Amino acid sequence: MFRPVTMRRMSAVVLERDERAVLRELGRLGVLQLTRTRAGPDTAPLSARDRSKELARCDCLLARVQELRQSLGIPSLSQEPKPKEMTLPQAEERLRSMVEQADVLLNRRQRLQQRRSESTAICERVSSYRGLDIPLDQPDRFSFLHFVTGSLPTENLEALQQEIGDNMALLPLPEQKGRQPLIAMTTRRGRLALESALQRAGFQPETLPAVEGATVDTLSEESHREQNQVAAELEQLKAELQSLSAEFAPSLAEIERLTNVERCLLEAEQHFPRTEVAVLLGGWVPTDDAPALAQRVREITNGRCAIETLLPERLCDEEVPVLLRHPRWLRPFEMLVSAYGLPDYRELEPTLFVALSYVLMFGMMFGDAGHGALLATGGLIAMLTGRTAKMRDVGLLLLFGGLSSLAFGVVYGSYFGLDHFKKYALWHDPLEGNPMGLMSVAIGIGIVIISLGLILNIINRFRRGDVLGGLLDKFGVIGVLFYWGALALITQYAAIQSRGLVNVAVILFLVFPIAGWALKEPIEYFLSRRAGHPHAPGSGLFAAITESCVGAFEAVLSYLANTISFVRLAAYAMSHAALLVAAFMMAGEVKYLSVGGGVLSVLVIILGNLVAIVLEGIIASVQALRLEYYEFFGKFFSGRGQPFTPFRLVANEPGSTWFTRTQF
Repeated sequence: MFRPVTMRRMSAVVLERDERAVLRELGRLGVLQLTRTRAGPDTAPLSARDRSKELARCDCLLARVQELRQSLGIPSLSQEPKPKEMTLPQAEERLRSMVEQADVLLNRRQRLQQRRSESTAICERVSSYRGLDIPLDQPDRFSFLHFVTGSLPTENLEALQQEIGDNMALLPLPEQKGRQPLIAMTTRRGRLALESALQRAGFQPETLPAVEGATVDTLSEESHREQNQVAAELEQLKAELQSLSAEFAPSLAEIERLTNVERCLLEAEQHFPRTEVAVLLGGWVPTDDAPALAQRVREITNGRCAIETLLPERLCDEEVPVLLRHPRWLRPFEMLVSAYGLPDYRELEPTLFVALSYVLMFGMMFGDAGHGALLATGGLIAMLTGRTAKMRDVGLLLLFGGLSSLAFGVVYGSYFGLDHFKKYALWHDPLEGNPMGLMSVAIGIGIVIISLGLILNIINRFRRGDVLGGLLDKFGVIGVLFYWGALALITQYAAIQSRGLVNVAVILFLVFPIAGWALKEPIEYFLSRRAGHPHAPGSGLFAAITESCVGAFEAVLSYLANTISFVRLAAYAMSHAALLVAAFMMAGEVKYLSVGGGVLSVLVIILGNLVAIVLEGIIASVQALRLEYYEFFGKFFSGRGQPFTPFRLVANEPGSTWFTRTQF
């Protein structure tokens, strides 16, 4: 519970003919994280295969599947289809056949849409001139007259009518969208004058389509009939496409699944060096799963393999992946830890400490039995009815927070802020009595959490072999000596003075730790030089001394700031209570209104409680998380661990981000 799942480095030499079968089984089980191994005398002489061409082929096939999905509007299936025996060439051939069938209907739809667009455009062009029976076969058949059709801004019509001469005529048509359609005519001799006047008025000519033997009215009617016919054909075609989509959906899902599996296998094959006939597979596996996995590989290969498992301690140059496995009740807090980062494989894992401290701090800031009961009820409902594992984990987190809030509400005597229940408090309301007592409790909680962080840092340092850091780091042994010694001097100064030990205590608890911090970097510098490690430019002894002195000063300030930071536990507990007091004060003011005062008073109390639940709930959860990340994790937690990502051919359940132990 206090460290990640122990891992083993597994290596397996299998024959090339067994490689695919072994990889398929590994992908089905999902317990081995593959690692890329270089060719060499200690592994295998030949480099891993280059599968870039095959991967490009898979990517092309997946792109074609996605393109056909979009063209036909085929959604992804909610359930995976039953696996079928099919090779990649067979999948490509099946997809080609489906594309050919779909193209027939899609091309037909494109042609129909083009016809509809053309008919619509014609209707729009002649709509302004319907009822005038204008012939379209000989638009300029009169040798002595000149006709012009078009539109101009409506406000320019009157000026144009005043400007034209007696040998010009205008026929205004119904206004459309702020423009005035019209027909202008004149004699052949007045053509230039008419066009000049129209141009000055902002006239835009519109040429009517030339159709032999037709008029504007007959062309408009014919276009409307064409539109109706095209609409009917498109509706029929839509039904055919929907039927084709339903028919293609399972096959497309199967092709997509097959291609994704093939792509995973090809990518995996690029990890392993080989010989002429054998392949060296390697990866990380949880220790508990290693024996069963090795046995399964032997079964698949009929014993034609050689398997070796090594502990991480024998492979100092490799980064060990991190897998966290916790009981159901700790999983929500694992989510909080993972949001900051994963612990290094050799670090202690803090989920249990986070669970206890987070729930405690949240309840202290959000202490109200009524609010806690509502929060716990909502969390219980989400935990029991949540559709995804993440939603159920959030529900469990709300349940724990609500129960903690309920417990502190009983201590404070706070039940929706009602004064009647305060006499039953185990202690007193945060706003009553001496607020310094509540602040002292908050500081005490902070001291415990900070001290725990220091102890965990010392353990982590020694586990990694960093003895100097475990002793002289600002959060190492001398950091504990400084912190606890400073607290002792502050709280027990009179007793220390009465024994005449003040000078000794100051030297032991203050001077000695600060001197140790100041010497840490120079000592590391000399040890590094003695070991022959190269140094970057500007990283000499003077730089090391300067860095140590600055670090010592920073350490003193950080201990003070980190401890004082926990005062917010008391401050937000008081603000929660103050918000409820304000709600009841406002309710008391409106209670005596002549009209609806009683009802309005109840509404104010309900609204005040809702605001407190939402606002203070968010603030308390964020502040508790902040104290975890900055004041606790900052002492010992690196967050540099890499997650354990096992090789899988089938994705996990949607919405789930938690690894579960595979049984096989």
